[in-house]
Amino acid sequence: MASPETVKKPSLLYALIPLVLMASLLGVGYGVYKIKAQVLLTAAAALTGILGHGLGFSWKEMERGIVESITKAMPAILIMLAVGVMIGSWMASGTIPMVVYYGLKLISPQFFLVTACFICSLTAVATGTSWGTIGTVGVAFIGIAMGLGIPLGLAAGAVVCGAYFGDKMSPFSDIPNLAAVTAGADLFDHIKHTMKSAVPGWILSLAVYFVLGFRYAGGTVSSESVTRLTETLRTHFTFNIWLLLPVLVVFYLAFAKKPTVPGMLLSSFVAAVLAALFQKAGIVEIATAMNTGYPSATGVAEVDRLLSRGGLMSMMETQLVAITAFCFGGIMQKTGMLAVILEKVMAGARKAGSIVLVTIGSAVVTALVTGSSYLSVILPGELLGPAFKRLNLAPKNLSRIIAECGGIIVPLVPWSMAGVYVAGTLGVPVLDYLPWAIGNYAALAILAAYGLSGFTMTKSKD
Repeated sequence: MASPETVKKPSLLYALIPLVLMASLLGVGYGVYKIKAQVLLTAAAALTGILGHGLGFSWKEMERGIVESITKAMPAILIMLAVGVMIGSWMASGTIPMVVYYGLKLISPQFFLVTACFICSLTAVATGTSWGTIGTVGVAFIGIAMGLGIPLGLAAGAVVCGAYFGDKMSPFSDIPNLAAVTAGADLFDHIKHTMKSAVPGWILSLAVYFVLGFRYAGGTVSSESVTRLTETLRTHFTFNIWLLLPVLVVFYLAFAKKPTVPGMLLSSFVAAVLAALFQKAGIVEIATAMNTGYPSATGVAEVDRLLSRGGLMSMMETQLVAITAFCFGGIMQKTGMLAVILEKVMAGARKAGSIVLVTIGSAVVTALVTGSSYLSVILPGELLGPAFKRLNLAPKNLSRIIAECGGIIVPLVPWSMAGVYVAGTLGVPVLDYLPWAIGNYAALAILAAYGLSGFTMTKSKD
């Protein structure tokens, strides 16, 4: 273990080297040569480790930082695994195929984007999980988009926008709870304060989706394609009102404030029973769907591409990217390089406007470096809390910013756990849906305007 006498504090320039290295590796390797992100992140972590050794840190110290970083992510990793099981079981039971079938029958292409965003918002508020919403309702909407001929990047953007808006408005979600605790704010004060910036961004998103919807009205829909999809689904699945039971289980347990992972597994068990009762699936077929994903074999390429998803194994590449990203972030934290960057940024915060801009920048930088929603909330919150107190700003101002600009921006980072999860679950690359997840980044501009104008920047009563 390195002693305080042998450890050197990195300079700002030294601390920025890993960011430049990672940006270069991902920009060239991932962006140009399409090398897997986990390989590039491993290389970035190794180079950062060399720099950490140069500061006097031993491998054991940096290894401890990696383990601590991954440990913080374990709840999210468990949720990802549970979502994989749930998607596979919901496919086997016919739950998602039924939602897609009636969605194709009922949803107008013109209002698809607005509908997708709105329903995903309600689902995430009720369940408290953006990932669960994306992995269930979101998957169904992507299937509907495929049938209606709507670009998948646009559809995924509406799904992500709605899911993350609902997530940050839900008292059941981890992000608002974590932001409130980190900043020392009351949870419901935090949510009410966040609405002042989140709702305008959400309304702006719906307005854009409404206008874009006119592109897909009328003749843009392939009725032949929709008919082929619906007839195939109807032929290969038995639909029944009971198939909505897995969805109701998730909603009920969320309202009852029960743990997320057990609720998802219970929903998966219910779906497995329904698969046996209504789809006449055998135990091996159901277990296969939960493990490697539902093996659709309808003979219709569009349907098989839609339904062949889910399962534990579908999340394995996501886990690798997450672990390698947390290796990089863990070394950055343990060696003090990330703290130096944030401390230097914090030194320039002297007024309300500047502290807001600094907090936004710090949360975004942390999201880019660590790829973690949790760390993007915790680190800027802990480091910048004293600056908010010095300016007599209420804690809910800080909690609002770190939740909106840290936790909610992470799914727009291609190498983050959330970005890889969304891309893998919906089958849409991050860069394809990023421009259309309007509500996720509109908050940055809205909060910056609030900070510079002083609007909604509540003073502390104590």
